[in-house]
Amino acid sequence: MPVPGVCREGRTTGVPYEHFIEMDSLVAMHINGEPLPSGHGHPLRLVVPSLYAWQYVEYLTELRFLTGMERGFWEIRGYNDTGDPWWGERYRSR
Repeated sequence: MPVPGVCREGRTTGVPYEHFIEMDSLVAMHINGEPLPSGHGHPLRLVVPSLYAWQYVEYLTELRFLTGMERGFWEIRGYNDTGDPWWGERYRSR
């Protein structure tokens, strides 16, 4: 089940549910005890350390839980759907 994050610019990314629920994944609203500044993705930023950083959705406004894959902004442009850095999944093979 992918979890697409939607940001205020309309960009999205599909994050596989198993990565979303990992212990080190988080939805950040503060940094160093202060509200997340605009330059770091205010109001919320999705951080999923097990995936490449393009799937760190900044300016998060919505999370949707889906039963099927929905490619987001970067995935439509050729980036891998899961983006697991340990498997070298940066770009989707054509």
